Amino acid sequence: MDDLRALFPGPEVPGTRHAELIRRTATPSRAAELGRDRSRPLRRDWERAKDDVMRRAVTAKFTAHADIRAILVDTGDEEIVEDTSTDHYWGRGRSGTGRNMLGRILMRTRTQLRADLTQGRRQRR
Repeated sequence: MDDLRALFPGPEVPGTRHAELIRRTATPSRAAELGRDRSRPLRRDWERAKDDVMRRAVTAKFTAHADIRAILVDTGDEEIVEDTSTDHYWGRGRSGTGRNMLGRILMRTRTQLRADLTQGRRQRR
């Protein structure tokens, strides 16, 4: 599966049948649903590791796909907000005061991709 929701939940439970089930799901929404199932085991260090896991998944996705990489880079310096009322951590949350960690990771990724593109152009000269 090529969707971030499928890339992301699996590391919550690495090396388990549950992680493989998430990885093989047919749809991103099903992967997200399985990843949120708290009847399954969760990494002990998940709260410390989740931002890095998401950062690596986002980087991998935008590095691998030129079309969406161009869309992300073309957002310029605009603020990116995960506009969801159901997730106060990854998005803005119902109150609009959420942490927006996915938006922050996307903006950092955009900055890095832009730097990489600039460096690549300089090296070709």
